[in-house]
Amino acid sequence: MRLATLITTEGPKLAGGTLDGRWVDLCAVDSQLPPTLRATLAHPEGLMAAAAALAHGLSKGPFLTGSLAAPISDPGKVLCIGLNYRDHAVESGSPIPSEPVVFSKFSQAVIGPEATIVLPRVAHQVDYEAELVVVIGKAGKNIRREAAWQHVAGYTVGNDVSARDWQKGRPGGQWLLGKTPDTFAPIGPWLVTVDEIADPHALRIQLRLNGDTMQNSSTKELIFGIDQLISHISQLVTLQPGDLIFTGTPPGVGSARKPPVFLKPGDTIEVEIEGIGVLRNPVAAEAA
Repeated sequence: MRLATLITTEGPKLAGGTLDGRWVDLCAVDSQLPPTLRATLAHPEGLMAAAAALAHGLSKGPFLTGSLAAPISDPGKVLCIGLNYRDHAVESGSPIPSEPVVFSKFSQAVIGPEATIVLPRVAHQVDYEAELVVVIGKAGKNIRREAAWQHVAGYTVGNDVSARDWQKGRPGGQWLLGKTPDTFAPIGPWLVTVDEIADPHALRIQLRLNGDTMQNSSTKELIFGIDQLISHISQLVTLQPGDLIFTGTPPGVGSARKPPVFLKPGDTIEVEIEGIGVLRNPVAAEAA
C-alpha cells in the first residue's frame, strides 16, 4: 500500500495510491481515520483502517488531485545513521564503525518531493546523500532485534543533505548544524508499507545529479541492518509512530570525488530506490 500526503485546494489530505496512479481520499471514505499519516500510524488500527478505506475507494473514489508533500511532515524524531555502507566509510577516510553512528536532524528540515533544497548563504560545500528511510509504526523502548520488524510501518526515500564545511570544517565538527539546516531532509514521494517490500536489505539505491548517476548501490551493502538499528537506538530513545530513521548512504558522495562536487543553484537531484519510487528536488540559493 502506498500512503501519501497530497496538498489540495482544501489543504493537506491523507491519500492512498492506486495501481493506475490515482489517489483515494481516505478520510472521505472513512471519516474515523485520523487526518494525517503520522496520526494514522499512531492509531492502533490505523494502517488496517487505511487499507480498508483504500480497497473500498478503488472503484468509486473519491479521488484527489494535488501535489505530493512529505508523507510525514512533522516527525517527532529524525534519526540518521552515518558511515553505514562500508565503501562510504572508506571514501570518507573513516574507520569501519563497530556500532551504528547516530545523529539527528530537526523535523523542520523535512521537505517533500519537488520542494526546493535551499543552500544557506553561509554554507559553501553542500552535499547529497541517497538514503533508505525507515518509518516507525509502533512505539517501543529496549526493542529486541528479533522483534524490531514489528515496529516498522514502511519505507520512503530520503536525501541526507549535508553542509560539509560545517559538518567537518568548523571547530569541533558541527555535525548538527551541518546536517539540519532548513530543507536538508527531503523525503518522499510516499510511504510504501512493509508488506510491499519483500526484503528491504536487497533494494537498488541510486542518486542522479542533473541526470548523471552519482550513487549506485544496494541496501544489501548496509553494515548495520534495519533490525540492528532499531534495537540499538531504542536502548536509549523511545521510538514513536512517525519517527524516521535515515539508514545511511552508499559511496559516491560529492565531497569524496576528485575534484569534489557540491550542490549549486539550478541543480536537480533524483534519488530512486527500487520498489519505492523517485524523490526529486531542485536546488536554489537562499534569498538575500
